[in-house]
Amino acid sequence: MGNNIVAIVGRPNVGKSTLYNRLIGERQAIIDDTSGVTRDRQYGSSFWNGKTFTVVDTGGFVKNSEDVFEAAIRSQVQIAVQEARVIIFMVDVTTGITDLDEEVADLLRRSDKPVFLAVNKVDNNQRMMDANEFWSLGFEETHFLSSLTGSGSGELLDAVVEHIDEDEEEQSDIPKFAIVGQPNVGKSSLTNALLGEERNIVTEIAGTTRDSIHTKYGKFGKEFLLIDTAGIRKKSRVHEDLEFYSVMRAIKAIEEADVCILMIDAQLGLEAQDMSIFRLAQRRNKGIVLLVNKWDLLEKETNTARDYEAEVKRRIAPFTDVPVVFISAIEKQRIFKSIEVALEVYANRQRKIKTSELNEVMLEAIERYPPPSHRGRYVKIKYVTQLPTYYPAFAFFCNNPKHVKDNYKNYLENQLRKHFTFTGVPISVFFRKK
Repeated sequence: MGNNIVAIVGRPNVGKSTLYNRLIGERQAIIDDTSGVTRDRQYGSSFWNGKTFTVVDTGGFVKNSEDVFEAAIRSQVQIAVQEARVIIFMVDVTTGITDLDEEVADLLRRSDKPVFLAVNKVDNNQRMMDANEFWSLGFEETHFLSSLTGSGSGELLDAVVEHIDEDEEEQSDIPKFAIVGQPNVGKSSLTNALLGEERNIVTEIAGTTRDSIHTKYGKFGKEFLLIDTAGIRKKSRVHEDLEFYSVMRAIKAIEEADVCILMIDAQLGLEAQDMSIFRLAQRRNKGIVLLVNKWDLLEKETNTARDYEAEVKRRIAPFTDVPVVFISAIEKQRIFKSIEVALEVYANRQRKIKTSELNEVMLEAIERYPPPSHRGRYVKIKYVTQLPTYYPAFAFFCNNPKHVKDNYKNYLENQLRKHFTFTGVPISVFFRKK
């Protein structure tokens, strides 16, 4: 498990974002728009044939001015080749093969990653004929798509997910924490403060990738792995594209972690990029702890921690059952508190509830407030059980599973949170036919 990243690369205007939106589904677009995430989403979560993976649209990262732009595309292709699991290379049948396409193809052929060539805008017979010239780029996985009708994207996805692992998490006995957040928020200060000067008790374990360090930490009788997202900055030209690089690192760290420790800057608050990271961790069913760093620098008269926390919770709604810890990495204030909280969240994510206890509590909650009837059909929930997944998921068995509305689902989730401790952990609620 770990790296299930699919990156879409190619020139601008070939239709990368149309494909991206189709892959992550309209549902996410709606969720994100309501939660105030900016419209030009760059990465999100997709589910196909029982497998979940993260899709990255590199188009959102290129600043469009002619001179910068070809270099930027080249550097992104190199980063994608390093960091992603699978690459979808998109081209446009209406422009034919351009010099830049040739160049990208050349970079991709040299990589050992699976590459899928997606020839877009193939939406009539003439274009179907024209599309054949793209076989000359030399990718055996060449797929013809129509961005208008969406035809071809299903076959492309079928082929892509062959390379994605089943969504099974490796159960390790040691919790894996990733400290994520925007550049300059203080991730390395926190890492250094945690590891302190006592480097001798720290055993470096080479991570799954050669540049993600898993540092095993054994201070104060607590054991966990820190996934270092800063990675070892190689001084090569590739990483001039820092924003894209740091996003790829963060996504990768989220994939590998059990709990994501999301750091935000007290003075900046939750920004759009923080929200994207938060939502991705939530959709990947990871534990989440929010750390507000540089709290020592804020004027306290107006900002009490309580007001600040309330504002943060308003932004991350509806998933508000998330711990918020105020720290100063530089001053080493409350940094061990943040690890204790992360360990609690890890325990909550592992929590299994006995079926008898679950039914006792939940059936009473359902009786107190039964599901509203739908077009005269009433829904009767008879039984609930926790599913054997690596994160909390519950199945409610009932006669008309299709008629249960979202707001009732939310009610059940809130009841589960009220009676059992799941702070910091996304919960999935399913309805099954009984």
